[in-house]
Amino acid sequence: MTELQPLLERVRLAVFDFDGVFTDNRVWVNERGEESLAFSRSDGLGLRRLDEVGVRYLIVSTEPNPIVGERASKLRAECVQGVDDKLAVLQERTERLGVPLEATAYIGNDVNDSECLRAVGCPVVPADAWPEVQSLARWVLSRPGGAGCVREFCDGVWEVQRA
Repeated sequence: MTELQPLLERVRLAVFDFDGVFTDNRVWVNERGEESLAFSRSDGLGLRRLDEVGVRYLIVSTEPNPIVGERASKLRAECVQGVDDKLAVLQERTERLGVPLEATAYIGNDVNDSECLRAVGCPVVPADAWPEVQSLARWVLSRPGGAGCVREFCDGVWEVQRA
């Protein structure tokens, strides 16, 4: 973790992809076509740690799925859904908040996150991220999506910034 310390000290905004980061990228569909997802409860405690050190966060998802909004609400996280151009949302948000891209972390797991991972100062992927995006990351987490990778990231930032 010591080699990541300078990178994590600068983080003022964390932008999270949803599917494959907060989830394991699987979806259950019942006979009525209703979807279900599973989440790690530890992620919420991780986000509270970002609150403690004043790091803002945002969930950005291509899916316009009510489950995403419900989970974000429960986590007390702002969420933008139905996004075709994640990079445009990332750039708009950093500009609006006055946070440089160099002080922004992006946590994503697949090729549709590539532009955002390339744009930020702290690109992060879960352990099970698609191979094409793992090479873009400065930090490949030890936990996979949906199994506490959000918490791992938050704990890392908190550990470095709380001192």
